[in-house]
Amino acid sequence: MQPRIKAILQMEPSEETVKAEGWVRTKRDSKNVCFLEVNDGSCLKGLQCVIDKGVIPSCVLDRIGTGASVLAEGKIVPSQGGNQKTEMAVTALTLIGECPADYPLQKKRHTVEFLREKAYLRPRTNLFGAVMRVRSSMAYAVHSFFQENGFVYVNTPLISASDCEGAGAQFQVTTLDLENVPKTEDGKVDYSKDFFGKMANLTVSGQLEGETYATAMKNIYTFGPTFRAENSNTARHLAEFWMIEPEMAFCTLEGDMEWAEKFLKYVFSYVLEKNSEDMEFFSKFVLDGVVDTLRHVIESPFAHMTYTDAIKVLEPENDRFEFPVKWGVEIQSEHERFLTEEVAKRPVIVTDYPKDIKAFYMKMNDDGETVRAMDVLAPRLGEIIGGSEREYRYDVLIKRMEELGLKAEDYWWYLDLRKYGTVPHAGFGLGFERAVQYVTGVANIRDVIPYPRYVKSCEY
Repeated sequence: MQPRIKAILQMEPSEETVKAEGWVRTKRDSKNVCFLEVNDGSCLKGLQCVIDKGVIPSCVLDRIGTGASVLAEGKIVPSQGGNQKTEMAVTALTLIGECPADYPLQKKRHTVEFLREKAYLRPRTNLFGAVMRVRSSMAYAVHSFFQENGFVYVNTPLISASDCEGAGAQFQVTTLDLENVPKTEDGKVDYSKDFFGKMANLTVSGQLEGETYATAMKNIYTFGPTFRAENSNTARHLAEFWMIEPEMAFCTLEGDMEWAEKFLKYVFSYVLEKNSEDMEFFSKFVLDGVVDTLRHVIESPFAHMTYTDAIKVLEPENDRFEFPVKWGVEIQSEHERFLTEEVAKRPVIVTDYPKDIKAFYMKMNDDGETVRAMDVLAPRLGEIIGGSEREYRYDVLIKRMEELGLKAEDYWWYLDLRKYGTVPHAGFGLGFERAVQYVTGVANIRDVIPYPRYVKSCEY
């Protein structure tokens, strides 16, 4: 296995012959010398390969263009130019895969909209290569954080018979013949003829199943794809996205907030340490100040306020908002940014939301009007984490489900957890793509996932 170009760029000049594999980013010709920039995706900067035309036949060089894959062999020498410290003096060059002149990624800056149409090629660009390296580091940091803190990684099912959020925006999974759907005597779909014998959907969250394992293993986390069939054609929504969902038994809302703050700071610190070159790129070409924002989050103790107090702060400012606020309404992104950027000037955790705007599983407060929920709000973005202490009291949970019209028989196993050794427990969810957006400064969520799935789009 040949060394990655990132490692080669860190080598000192020597007489040792090195082999480098990659794709040609640029080609420059002079009378006697050819310059190739070769990149293998391991870092932003490519390896400059200097080729004496007397060493490599023109019949080989003439066939090499932007996008071609090559194997270059040579010595690492001090660079004669000012853009790099070292370069490769090529002694042998093998063309592995030719690339025709109509290669879509020529040497110019392409729009993200154009690159979205070429999703199978876009990781070869600086922007998307950097995004995917940061995404990879963040995924590693997620696992590192939880593993180092004694959490058990649980793979919750992607096909589910229950709706965690109660929103109904789910993708149905069926093997029924859609041209000839079997019906019951009263004209409804006969799901007894379906593969699972009942209606099934792609999961919107692994939380409910995660809770079952938390009540046996104390601290667990899930990290996997989830699906929402929401007709939201925006820069913040995907139909398929990844969620990180820890669940902690013997844990209250206070502990939930502590874990959420530690988790974010760990992941952000890891990326700044391991992906400094990529982060400098994002600060320079994507969003000025993105690194400073992350450092501010890492270094600041998060502020805390209740939903009721947040509304009191926001209401006098209603003239400036597109969506005026009052007690009982959802807090929008513009309100969240106001709280973090202008009021607290740091991340804010808002707690104790009205029960009517939160999910059935959140623990009811003694006032009967609010629940033990929390949202972590970050400067520049707004909500980045949502969580709660879970309702662990059987009778209270049953009553809450009845209020919302949920059928207890659909959640019998979830309710059983409240009968068999129930404990206070809490958890939170982080949309991974939203977090990658925040770290990189990339404006559209479709540009931080390899193959975006959204309304009317399921390419590749």
